[in-house]
Amino acid sequence: MPSARGGRADSPSTPGFAVAAYLIFGCAYAFAAAVQPGPFLAYLISQALSAGWRRTLPMALAPLLSDGPVAVLMLLVLSHLSRPSLEGLRCAGGVFVLVLAARAFETWRHSKGAEVEIRETTRRSVLSAAVVNLLNPGPYLGWSLVMGPLLLKGWRESPSNGIALIAGFYGTMVLTLGAIIVLSAAARRFGRRVGRALVGASAVALALFGCYQLWSGVRALLSG
Repeated sequence: MPSARGGRADSPSTPGFAVAAYLIFGCAYAFAAAVQPGPFLAYLISQALSAGWRRTLPMALAPLLSDGPVAVLMLLVLSHLSRPSLEGLRCAGGVFVLVLAARAFETWRHSKGAEVEIRETTRRSVLSAAVVNLLNPGPYLGWSLVMGPLLLKGWRESPSNGIALIAGFYGTMVLTLGAIIVLSAAARRFGRRVGRALVGASAVALALFGCYQLWSGVRALLSG
């Protein structure tokens, strides 16, 4: 999540290393966000179970449609904030991600996989899945506290950093959602076991990302 112009950068000095770091951050956060239990994931799994993976797979592209307006809105707001305010948001984002990690860990401990109600198949489209995601608070929180500040920071350092972050995030998001759809449709029992493993992995990824986010924000505030 940004350094002011003329401010001291807190990223590695080697351009190639910085681009790789932003790419990895985007991939890690996308994976953790994609497997988090919520309305959108439950909707995709229910459709995969009832309609099959072939008809449901295009819905993995829904975040590419629904996140656009959310991202633009959040970036417009964040671009008018001062550097200390942005660094404060980075700290808040770190805490938010750590809370998500704790919830994911609790889900992993007490659940053997999400039980999803199987409904009658109806005609669904990528647009309908995008609407479900748009009404989900997750994208708004993610873009205001995590992705937005990180994207502004990376872009001000170098546009290639921002591009790497976005490419890693949405590439991993679509691939992970597609994998969940296929696994859920393949076999319900097998899908529950895989789902539990994915939630456990997301807890680890979120904890690491949250610690970095919080540490980076605090360090930038102290150095500023």
